[in-house]
Amino acid sequence: MKLSLVLSTHQAQFEAVALKGDFEANVARIAAWGYDGVELAIRDPALVDADALTRVVSEHRLGVPAIGTGQAWGEEHLSFTSDDATVRAAAIARIQGHIPLAERFSAVIIIGLIRGITPQRQSHDRSMAYFREAMQACGEAAHGTSVRFAIEPLNRYETDLIHSAEQGLAFLDDVGMVNVGLLLDTFHMNIEERSLESSIRACGERIFHFHVADSNRWYPGAGHLDFASIVATLREIGYRGWISGEFMPKPDASIAAQRAIAHMAPLLQP
Repeated sequence: MKLSLVLSTHQAQFEAVALKGDFEANVARIAAWGYDGVELAIRDPALVDADALTRVVSEHRLGVPAIGTGQAWGEEHLSFTSDDATVRAAAIARIQGHIPLAERFSAVIIIGLIRGITPQRQSHDRSMAYFREAMQACGEAAHGTSVRFAIEPLNRYETDLIHSAEQGLAFLDDVGMVNVGLLLDTFHMNIEERSLESSIRACGERIFHFHVADSNRWYPGAGHLDFASIVATLREIGYRGWISGEFMPKPDASIAAQRAIAHMAPLLQP
């Protein structure tokens, strides 16, 4: 398992992205702190220079395990479950637009808040049907590539669509595509799961990516979660993917990032 840190390619409103702004300077800092990779939070792939991104991360010998897409919801309100067909189509097109960059980096595409929330006067079942159709369209668009999609169960205060690992697994069965799996996030799990370890075991090989933040959404070690037990359980199920820090920039971004790796790196030692 390797450690990465979420980094936005542009200024962003999402508070749990610790580092934003000067991309090249931030990549250099992340590498100097000892991280193995950067998870790129990208609102619109059309706004980034793929060659420049590749050059910067390669110069610092970092991997790119995943591409986060939630800013498209937060800043543009694109949603798989909108009651407006044009918005749904735009959301699907946006996610499909990430496929070339994801294939370049062998990165998973994260499906978080771009799923949206159920609009007024629309049933939950209708929203879930739209969500399923969107994931199938995205999965089919990536057919013939190495690209995979990771759906992130989110806590009940952020969406009404898929809160738990159990709900995520049922949805994967409904979608029925091998290139669609799950992203588990310890902050959301702490709210929704009875046992983080039991949920990790239940998901097994369907975990495509993993996020860490402590119980208060600060860096690992700032709350009450037992990351030694969490890492041991990931090792137990044979997880060989990335562990990516997505937490609040508290007390500031640099301190949070450095304390996170100080807490997590020893746990990943053989």
